[in-house]
Amino acid sequence: MNDESMLVLTVDRDEQLATRAAWLYFVAGLTQAQIGKKLGINRIRVNRLLAQAREQGMVQIRITGRLADCIELENKIKERFGIDQAIIVPTPPDQALVRHVIGAAAGNALAERLKDGMSVGVGWGRTLRLSLRSVPRRPLRRVSVVSLMGGLTRGAAVNPHETASHLADLIDAQCFYIAAPALADSEATRDLLAQQPMIKDVFERLRKVDLVLVSAGGLASDSTIHQVDLIGEADGRSLKKAGAVGDLCAHWLDVDGRLVDHPLNKRAVALSPFDLKSVPCVIMASGGPDKIEILHGVLKGQMVDILITDEATASGILAIAERRKE
Repeated sequence: MNDESMLVLTVDRDEQLATRAAWLYFVAGLTQAQIGKKLGINRIRVNRLLAQAREQGMVQIRITGRLADCIELENKIKERFGIDQAIIVPTPPDQALVRHVIGAAAGNALAERLKDGMSVGVGWGRTLRLSLRSVPRRPLRRVSVVSLMGGLTRGAAVNPHETASHLADLIDAQCFYIAAPALADSEATRDLLAQQPMIKDVFERLRKVDLVLVSAGGLASDSTIHQVDLIGEADGRSLKKAGAVGDLCAHWLDVDGRLVDHPLNKRAVALSPFDLKSVPCVIMASGGPDKIEILHGVLKGQMVDILITDEATASGILAIAERRKE
């Protein structure tokens, strides 16, 4: 057999070992000690491999039981804001894990709704990136994924283009990007970009999508939008002064879901939150203390159909609604 006729299969040994360990633990029901003996490694290595399997999305755990407290909050959110569905998950003790549990629920909700012939709009952020770990790889036919906003000027895992590309890869879809920055340097530049044929085409596609998955951004100093330097500290202060409580697709809103009067809102190269109202199904996945006000605004503005968040955030949203009841 010559070299040309040989098929060389390259595998990542650690990934293969992590997959085997996860299978033995979650499917076969072996203990970590038994897995270590079977694979010829110690328990510490087994534990690390299982953590790697979860982190990389090799293992997708779905809990079908329901909590009465969560169901009560779901019903209250649906009744108060008139949305189609609310999915409320338990708030984890570690605040850093909030986006993980919300992301897992969002990935499951998205996967259940993906169908052949569908066009899907996708936002950005850490929660959405995590959500894709719960979307199984499943080739679909005649499906497209469209990014809702322009990209970042530097590489990042939360880049809108990366999120859209990852989902498209999972479902074997065509992917369309807005080939421009998420924020133009001026309103004039934004208007000029919007007239470019390739960008106009993407916006036309966005206005015809069947399903949208988005997340809301807060204005805390550790928010994603600050960490990727999309806005600076001075911008954050001026946005708060203008009444902004967070953003949806790089458009800054107040607690009642209205666009604030701020120059940044005239520079966004992204689908307007108000265009989401014409989309058949909009899934909002977001949570945490700094997202309570913006989620209230998004819900009051009737921009979403399905809310996925955690108990503490849902309770905070309802508390604002009660205080602002007319």
